[in-house]
Amino acid sequence: MELGHVQDLSEIDFSLAPDSASTLSALQRQQTTAPLQVYIGAPKWGEKSWKGIIYPKKANDKELLIRYSQNFNTVEFGPTFYNIYNAAQISNWATQISNPDFKFCPKFPQLITHISRLGNARENTDKFYHSLKGFGDHLGPLLLQLGENFSPKSFTNLKNYLEGLDPAIKVHVEIRNKNWFVDQEARKDFFELLKSLHVGTVISDTAGRRDCVHMELTTPNAMIRFVGNNLHESDYRRMDDWVARITTWQQLGLQKLWFFMHQNDERYVPQACAYFIEQLTLNPAYRLARLNS
Repeated sequence: MELGHVQDLSEIDFSLAPDSASTLSALQRQQTTAPLQVYIGAPKWGEKSWKGIIYPKKANDKELLIRYSQNFNTVEFGPTFYNIYNAAQISNWATQISNPDFKFCPKFPQLITHISRLGNARENTDKFYHSLKGFGDHLGPLLLQLGENFSPKSFTNLKNYLEGLDPAIKVHVEIRNKNWFVDQEARKDFFELLKSLHVGTVISDTAGRRDCVHMELTTPNAMIRFVGNNLHESDYRRMDDWVARITTWQQLGLQKLWFFMHQNDERYVPQACAYFIEQLTLNPAYRLARLNS
C-alpha cells in the first residue's frame, strides 16, 4: 500500500491519539458480554515469497488460497476493486474455503469509487451487490476506499450514495483526502454521517499520513489497515500500542476487530502477523479462529 510511504522514519510520531467522545459513545451503545471476534489477515493470498514460510515451498499457485485460509481468517479482497464479477465467478473463490469462519472483505469497484466518484453509480452498485451472493456465508464487511482527490466538496455524493446502500451488508469507509482532516467541520460531518447510518470507519496506520490514524469509531466494529516498514523496530512498538488500545476498546464494548497487515515489502507480512497474533492471544478474551501463521 503506497499511502504514506516514507524513507526516513526517525522523525515520525507513531503514537495513537486518545479516543474521542464519539468513539467512546459508539463502543458503549451496544454493550455485550460476548467475546470479541478477531479477524486478522493480509491484502492478498498469492504472495509467492510466502512459500517456505506459511506455504509449502513447492505449493502450486492454484492452492495458495486454500493454504492461506488455513492460516488466516480473513482477507482484504482486492480483485473486486478492478473488476465487477458475477456471483458464479465469486463462488469459484469462496468454494475453496474449508474454514467456516473465514471472511472475504471485498473492496468496492474503482468504477464506482474513483471513476464515477459515487455519482450515477446505481447500476454498477446493483451489479456489485448481486455478485456478493457468490461469497455466501464467507462475506465480511465491504471496504469503500475513496481516492485522495475525493474531498469534502463531494460530501453530498457520499451522503446520497451511503443512504442508498443495503443496510444489511456492513460497510467501512476509508478517506484519504487531507481536507477531511484539516477542515474540522468536514471531519465532524463525515463521522456523524457514518454514525447515523451505522457505517464503519477505516483507520489507516501508515508512516507518512498520521492524519489517517484518526482513531474514530462510528460502530462497535473496528477496521484497521496497518502498514509496517519491513519489520523495522518501530513496527513492534506500533503493534504493541494497538494491542493495548484494542484491549481498552474490548473492555468498552468493541464487538469485532478487522486488522489487515500490510508491509512495504509484503514478504514480511506473515512474520508481522505472527507477532501481532501472539500479543493479542495474551488476552484470553479474544477468540481467534484458525490462525496458525
